Amino acid sequence: MATKSHGGVPTLRFRYLGTADVDELADLWAALHERHTATAPHLEDIITRVTADESWRRRREQYLAWLSEPETLAVVAERGGAPVGYAMVTVRENQQGSWDRGTRVAVVQTLAVRPDHGGTGVGSGLLEELRRQVGAMGIHDLELTALATSAEDIRFFEQEGFRPFVTTMVSRIGAFGGHD
Repeated sequence: MATKSHGGVPTLRFRYLGTADVDELADLWAALHERHTATAPHLEDIITRVTADESWRRRREQYLAWLSEPETLAVVAERGGAPVGYAMVTVRENQQGSWDRGTRVAVVQTLAVRPDHGGTGVGSGLLEELRRQVGAMGIHDLELTALATSAEDIRFFEQEGFRPFVTTMVSRIGAFGGHD
């Protein structure tokens, strides 16, 4: 278990989870799901919203699949023994293209911080812990996605050294009518 202090705020402790522990993430995922739906109302016409329970059921299934891979990391940040955030990171083979990013890339699939712990170093601490862990695996790049309408998150990630790389656009098929 690694630790990290942030000013006068109690020390963060990091704990790594396996498949048997995945249900510990349900409440933190629910808070993130709520934030996503509040942050992206513009997507309602192209993406079907699901309930928090259904969202967790789907994400839990995905987490279990990812955690069956040996290099996947699930790390919980705790303060005073209580979970205040977590990250789920997978490792994928890098498809060499226009940029040399190494043979493997770490992908932050989820970075969640309890709403009442925003701005207290939880997100930064998790990213620092992830960089340490994936760097020790010989991986040079860490990538993540952020909702395009979440300026606060994008600003935070840029402060953490991330830069925009690609933009993913979404369109519902049939949104423009059928074919003649």
